[in-house]
Amino acid sequence: MKVDVQLNRRPEDAAERAQELVALGADGLFTFEGAHDVFVPLVAASAVTSADLMTNVAVALPRSPLHLAHTAYDLQTLSRGRFRLGLGSQVRPHIEKRYGAEWSRPAARMREAVLAIKAIFAAWEGRAPLKFQGEFSTHTLMPPTFNPGPNPYGPPEICLGALGPLMTRAAAEVADGLLVMPFNSVRHFRERTVPAIDEGLERGGRSRSDLAIYPQVIVGVGRTPAELDAAARGVRGLLGFYGSTPAYRPVLEVEGWADMQPELNTLSKRGEFAAMRELIDDDMLATLAVHGTPEQCAAQIVARFGDHADRVCCYFPGYPVSDVHVAELISAVKAAS
Repeated sequence: MKVDVQLNRRPEDAAERAQELVALGADGLFTFEGAHDVFVPLVAASAVTSADLMTNVAVALPRSPLHLAHTAYDLQTLSRGRFRLGLGSQVRPHIEKRYGAEWSRPAARMREAVLAIKAIFAAWEGRAPLKFQGEFSTHTLMPPTFNPGPNPYGPPEICLGALGPLMTRAAAEVADGLLVMPFNSVRHFRERTVPAIDEGLERGGRSRSDLAIYPQVIVGVGRTPAELDAAARGVRGLLGFYGSTPAYRPVLEVEGWADMQPELNTLSKRGEFAAMRELIDDDMLATLAVHGTPEQCAAQIVARFGDHADRVCCYFPGYPVSDVHVAELISAVKAAS
């Protein structure tokens, strides 16, 4: 099983950190759309490493499919065919209040965005004229001046981040890959995600081999009691944040913790983040994340996803994870799989 890790440095530090992470054994690097642009660090990384590169995720709804297509195509060229375009919808408050864009029917919009980008790629590759007329965007004009022509490495893979059944079905129907959201559990994945994948594949007339599955895992790794405590504290903080969001309530619901979501949401609105963290008990920690030594975390990751995926994305949130432990985890995942 290959391991991707987050390239979470500022753009000016991205090239150096990318080299360090690859030296630790990382097969791929991904970026998160947080305080910095999601694409720029990958441009820096593409020049100094041979790792696979992915946005995880670029928020698609405020962006034009054409903008996404151009950036993805250029990164595919810069990386010499090692780029995957990971897209996500975000949630309504961020789309409307942070991006200043329109929110409606996110699964339908994301499905169409993938189809529009693929139509643009097909036009550039010379496979079909550009005649995409969707419900949310239309792309029918591509003069030679604006057409980059065929990519020497072929079009990049397009992946969708999904949690609920509508978005998961959309991903399975039209995307090349599914990014399984990190706030998840074995039971939710098996009982809700896998059936939605099968439904989407059937709608698209596709088979399991047509869709890559990329699980995302929140990892709390350490060896000493102090390291494990710090890791657990960081992971609990992220789980509390995710759990406070209504969109993630289905995961809690499957595990019998649905009442926790409004309680966490209330605390988040008050800014009581320490109290949110304290609500995440050991059972929730073990169910929604992996925690332990590098070898223990690796065994948990492979047990959860080894039958469904051949690579995994690992997050180390809110605690000072040692590069030594990252390297040991990567090595242990590969050994266990």
